[in-house]
Amino acid sequence: MYDALQAPLIAQRRASTAVLDWYDRHRRVLPWRALPGRPADPYVVWLSEIMLQQTTVAAVKPYFTGFLARWPTVGLLADAPVDEVMRQWAGLGYYSRARNLHACAKMIAADLNGAFPDSEAGLLALPGIGPYTAAAIAAIAFGRRAVVVDGNVERVIARFFAIAEPLPAAKPAIRERAGELTPSERPGDFAQAMMDLGATICTPRQPACAICPLLTGCESRAAGSPEDFPRKRKKPPKPLRRGAAFYVRREDGAVLVRTRAPKGLLGGMVEIPGTAWEAEFDPERAAMQAPIEAPYRKLGAEVEHVFTHFALRLEIYVAEVGQGQEAPAGCRWAAARDLADEALPSVMRKVVEAARRSGGPAKPT
Repeated sequence: MYDALQAPLIAQRRASTAVLDWYDRHRRVLPWRALPGRPADPYVVWLSEIMLQQTTVAAVKPYFTGFLARWPTVGLLADAPVDEVMRQWAGLGYYSRARNLHACAKMIAADLNGAFPDSEAGLLALPGIGPYTAAAIAAIAFGRRAVVVDGNVERVIARFFAIAEPLPAAKPAIRERAGELTPSERPGDFAQAMMDLGATICTPRQPACAICPLLTGCESRAAGSPEDFPRKRKKPPKPLRRGAAFYVRREDGAVLVRTRAPKGLLGGMVEIPGTAWEAEFDPERAAMQAPIEAPYRKLGAEVEHVFTHFALRLEIYVAEVGQGQEAPAGCRWAAARDLADEALPSVMRKVVEAARRSGGPAKPT
């Protein structure tokens, strides 16, 4: 006899089973993913999930490999100087993640005897671990039934249930629906399967619906409009800030650098000295804020970089000073051979590259 109350549960179980069956055949091979039948290492899962926040798989792979080769355990990472961790992270962006990564490693090593908590609540108590990361670690590393929703999963769920409310307001509904599909058995594999599904099949544009394991029952596909989901409110344009950077090189090739304050944007990273980044930047006054008096040459091209909340445009001034020039307060000289190993964020690497492409600084007189 047909039981209308049981029908949704049966459909959910079928969908979950279809996703897991698809995953067993088509799972991606990733450097942080345990092989089939092998337990996942919580340290490896945690490290990869922190790196993958707002960053692509392709960008993360070399950083993950480098971190794991240098610090194969959480204890070794905890013992590392934070400056080394920041240098290893340089270029990956969102640098508060690196500071929190190190703080979290120290807490686990010192307070938890090197063992990760195996519950979402325990994981949430650690620095840098939010609800998504806690759920991912709990599910993948410890087999806990946790609802894991990243951007890929968000898209799959929004399409499967044709959730019409735009993001970000739709997030609670998406999470609730994802919870309906999440099974008690193999929750970690299911979480990774949904991520893979969004990354390879249910892509933002031209989803491959014909080979999707969730084709049967997908409401947006039935309506003929999967690419309309998830719906998003139009974002306002990012405000523009401007500033200047001063690339000063000594005759021996050393470059003037300084370390930013530990907290705030790019906290603890190394930068080429410059002005404040302001909406009302006055280029006529920029040269007056140079860290060292020198014959500066202004480059014709500017460096542009986009942060989460604003876009930045930097004028570049270059100069060369004598061998005996002392570094001003708060700055230091970085040897030319060591500059690539400094914890320079992406925007500062752009500044260095622009200065080097320009043909070099003006000679001192």
